[in-house]
Amino acid sequence: RIFNADGSEVEQCGNGARCFAVFVREKKLSNKDIIRVETKNGDIELQINEDGRVLVDMGEPVLQPEKIPFKASEQANTYPLETGGESLQISAVSMGNPHAVLEVSGLSDEQVAYLGPLIEAHELFPEKVNVGFMEVVHKRFIKLRVYERGVGETMACGTGACAAVASGILRGVLETPVEVKLPGGNLKIDWQGPGHSLMMEGPASNVFEGKIRI
Repeated sequence: RIFNADGSEVEQCGNGARCFAVFVREKKLSNKDIIRVETKNGDIELQINEDGRVLVDMGEPVLQPEKIPFKASEQANTYPLETGGESLQISAVSMGNPHAVLEVSGLSDEQVAYLGPLIEAHELFPEKVNVGFMEVVHKRFIKLRVYERGVGETMACGTGACAAVASGILRGVLETPVEVKLPGGNLKIDWQGPGHSLMMEGPASNVFEGKIRI
């Protein structure tokens, strides 16, 4: 089970899954290379490679508006969204948690700080939404910043990277596999299209241990 900083529980967390795989291995809870994990959104598989990188089967992206959930009359690759006096085009994708993906020409602090909370709480997303700002460098490389529900901007977001790549492939601006550069590091996302799982690969390492008294 995974909780945000504000105490809200999330259905899925790609980066958390990779960290969990490394934790299980380091604590000798399992010596298996493939670990099956139950999450609030269903089971996922984690594979620890010899180089220490973790491959996660993130499942298929959910695109039906009512299942994201997102208020729209029919499914589309992009949707119009009005907020903050701007007319935007977004993609709506769920990776177990809802994501709005906005393609931008550059990643500015002002844009993320201003539009992030407005889109997060937009009325078209009844359970709020994670907001991805995607800059396409070329068809197999993007830069991404994510404003997360209940958190604000984070250094990295695995489900956000998957949602961004899925939206880019559906729009025809990306080709698999795609390297995603986030402020906290890079991920590789492979998606063969509808009917296939998204595969996310990236590093995870132990940076701190401590004790907390509750």
